[in-house]
Amino acid sequence: MEHITLLLGIVIITALVFDFTNGFHDTANAMATTISTGALKPKTAVAMSAVLNLVGAFMSVEVAKTISKGLVNEEGIQPEVIFAALVGAILWNLVTWLVGLPSSSSHALMGGLIGAAVASAGLDAVNGSVLVTKVLIPAVAAPIVAGAAAMLAAKVTYKIGGKLGGKTATKGYRAGQIASAGLVSLAHGTNDAQKTMGIITLALVAGGALESGANPPVWVIVSAGMAIALGTSLGGWRIIRTMGSGLTDLQPQQGFAAQTAAANVILASSSLGFSLSTTHACSGAVMGAGLGRKGGVVRWSTATRMFIAWGLTLPAAAVVASGAELVMRTGDIGIAAVAVFLIGSCVAIWVISRRQVVGHHNVNDVEPTAAEEPGVVTTAMAAVAVPPTVAAEATAAGTASTAAAASAVTDEELKATIPAAAPTTPAAPAAAV
Repeated sequence: MEHITLLLGIVIITALVFDFTNGFHDTANAMATTISTGALKPKTAVAMSAVLNLVGAFMSVEVAKTISKGLVNEEGIQPEVIFAALVGAILWNLVTWLVGLPSSSSHALMGGLIGAAVASAGLDAVNGSVLVTKVLIPAVAAPIVAGAAAMLAAKVTYKIGGKLGGKTATKGYRAGQIASAGLVSLAHGTNDAQKTMGIITLALVAGGALESGANPPVWVIVSAGMAIALGTSLGGWRIIRTMGSGLTDLQPQQGFAAQTAAANVILASSSLGFSLSTTHACSGAVMGAGLGRKGGVVRWSTATRMFIAWGLTLPAAAVVASGAELVMRTGDIGIAAVAVFLIGSCVAIWVISRRQVVGHHNVNDVEPTAAEEPGVVTTAMAAVAVPPTVAAEATAAGTASTAAAASAVTDEELKATIPAAAPTTPAAPAAAV
């Protein structure tokens, strides 16, 4: 193992903590729809996702290369910068988890890295072309592409499944949903675990433990895979609730379509080295699948809050990271102060989360406001719906009156044709023989 200083060791441990938060923050990407449709029990789904996340971490290092030697210039980057970036990313992950919003852990990490690098070495420390082509464009394209693919896939599955029996189709799509959920978990490990590999590799280069341009060492790959798998095994139940039933109501056919579309988008981006947000891809796929069923709707009020969180992720993490970097310029006291602030904030967020516990036992319980509140689009469509005309109402009323009159005449005619029964009298005693 490379020579590790105390500060570098702190940075590596903090990076693995981020990877751990990434695991339970993004469990919903793979398993929310599977849990909400009942294809798998919550604990079983989370355990399956954890194992496949670990396997996926060993499949590629292309995204790790983008983080470690593409997004920021390695020259002039110190371990303190990496530590500050991780502080911003971890805190944003925990805040959005607390409120149940599926924001991007990937963008939180990159926002923190950009903010800390700019505060340390100026704007020249960031490679603008890489930021645009491999971060910002995929951030916008991923939910659109995944949503369109999921909507089309949902329409096709309903068309094909309509020829089968209801129970047969549901059972088959639930099996397919389990397989597609496994594929998403594999893709998530391939994409997101690599981000931590990249950030640790960048820290090792900054600390002089690795040469510039080096690939992640084996121990970095193993530790990053283990950390994200452990975090996934805990389950991010708050975000699972939002993605599984807060955005839309999904049936097994829609869940299968959403997960298949998201997995394909994530795996394709990983092979190209795009630092894609799996949250963006999976959330877009869930919304697209929700619109793919006839009569299906998306709760746009929840989606709007999610979109706002997406837009704030990069700048919010960057601001926190840049502030942490400025504090750490004071030396060891500043580093200790930032570490204490991070630990205290994590503990405080956990204590607040205990006020309203969300776990595997109530993850599918939808809050009344989330179930009854109409979205913006739904309300607008209801407002412009064409009301029935007066003539149509009169025709309907006349038809009802005619039917009632006909029924009354029929009853009278039936009564008239049936002869009245003779009054009953006591039977006379039988004559004596």
